[in-house]
Order: sequence, then C-alpha cells, then structure tokens
Amino acid sequence: MDAHVPVLLGQVVAGLAIRPDGTYLDATFGRGGHSRAILRQLGATGRLIAFDRDPAAVEAGERLAASDRRLLMERQSFGGLHGYLLEQGLLGRIDGLLLDLGVSSPQLDDAGRGFGFRADGPLDMRMDPDSGFPAADWINSAAQADIARVLREFGEEPAARRIAQAICRRRESAPFLRTGDLADVIAAAMPGPRVPGRHPATLSFQAIRIFINGELDELRLALGAVRDALASGGRLCVISFHSLEDRIVKRFLRDASRVDPALARLPVVPPGARPFMRLPCRAQRADEAELAANPRARSAVLRVGERL
Repeated sequence: MDAHVPVLLGQVVAGLAIRPDGTYLDATFGRGGHSRAILRQLGATGRLIAFDRDPAAVEAGERLAASDRRLLMERQSFGGLHGYLLEQGLLGRIDGLLLDLGVSSPQLDDAGRGFGFRADGPLDMRMDPDSGFPAADWINSAAQADIARVLREFGEEPAARRIAQAICRRRESAPFLRTGDLADVIAAAMPGPRVPGRHPATLSFQAIRIFINGELDELRLALGAVRDALASGGRLCVISFHSLEDRIVKRFLRDASRVDPALARLPVVPPGARPFMRLPCRAQRADEAELAANPRARSAVLRVGERL
C-alpha cells in the first residue's frame, strides 16, 4: 500500500459527525486515509461509497473493499456525483460527503504521472490517464494568449505573459515532452528574486494541472449536487489547497446558509431562496503538530456545512 498521510484527519471525522448506520461518500479516495477513518466509525450496517478517477487509487480502493464489505469503490469523477446518485437511487440519502481537492501525495511523488518537477517525468498531469489529453499536447499547440490566460486564471501567476512567451519561443525549436524541461524554461523566464522555499514553476504547474483536469468545473458540478445529495442533517466536508478552490467553496457555503439577499425583504421568502445549509464550525487548518509531521498540509483549509 502506498504511503500517504491524509490531511486534517481528526477534523474531517468530527466534521462528518459520523453515525454508525449512516451512508457516506468519500468522493476523492486517493489512497484511502480518510475512508479508513470513516470505516472505523461505522457499524455493521453503515455504508461507505468511494470515488476516484485515478486507476491506481481505484486499485487501492478495490483491495480495501475486498476486505470490508461496507465499502463500495467506484471509478468515478466527483463531477458526476448527481448522475451517479440518481442512477443508484441515493439522492437525499447521503449522510456525509467528503471532497479532498487537488492532487494526492502519491500522484505528486510518482514522476511517471508528470504532476511535479522535482523528479523529471513525462509531461502528462492527467488524473485519469485513460481520458482527456496530456499536458504536453496542450503546451505544444495552444496559442500564447491561451497559455497566459490559464497561468493567470488558474495559477494566479503574475508573470503569466512572460512565461507564455518563453514557452512558445522554445517550442519552435523542440517540443516539450518532460516536466523538467518545462520547469527549466519557466524558471529561466521568471523575473526578479525567488520566493524562498518555492520553485519558480510551482504556480504554473498548478495552473496547467487544474486546466488539464477541469478541476474547478468538477468542483462546481459536485457542489451543485449537494442540495439533492445530502439527507437532512447530512454533512459536507471540503478540503481545499488552492485559493481559487477555497473561494468557490466559501462562496457556495455562504450562499447556501443564508436567504438570497435579493429576496430577503419579501414578506414571504420563496422556498428556493431560503437557506438549505448551516455552518456548524469555522474554517479549519492544520495545527503545528500536523504541519511538523506533514508539511504538505500547510495550505489545507477544511470547510463544513450541514444540510437543514
């Protein structure tokens, strides 16, 4: 089993408020750290469904499911949450939903997946290697303006235009095929002093990965399914690592937990404009002990909502 340390584990278990006989959905199985913690809280009649679109994660989940009948592992993107629950007759029956966003440590650490740059590998970045197109295909064909837009919108990279120019200039002589090659070109294009402790290509790689996997669209689709998915009293827990993701989650929970401001002064507020969630706790971050044991938790933010 691949070594993986799940972030904010205790906070997630508390946030889900797990009932022994409940039905839960871990929509981002990864290597199963959170799922195992959920299973430890479930009784014999409890049920856990797990999603992942990464075949390596699905394989790990199927090994766990073979030894625990309460777990059902599905190769499924969390963006397809509503359709899956509708097909299975589970809308309104989920007692807890977990989304642990972004790339997992095993994915980052496997150079062959092309997510990182600390070890050279093929420039791929797909969470599901059987669908979509690898990052190399896009980097070698996209217009300079589109590359700059992706770096700016999904990576919040201040030097997006300069980096896009450098990428397009270099690919005229040779295509990009490896992560190390792209990271070197990005680093050489970066102006000014370096940010201590952060590789110059960090934001660019993050942006390209988010774009290639459609991660923000997937998140919006999943959040759009929450109202129909959760049972009364059901909990939503979302862990984000990126300000763009956290902004989407924060805005969703804010809007879900208040009356629509445009209709708030009406004598009778329409049902569709009333809150359907409450916020049982504030946003949570890793404490010093967790950060010392797992530095990758430093940017993690957990937000929790409860279905009314």
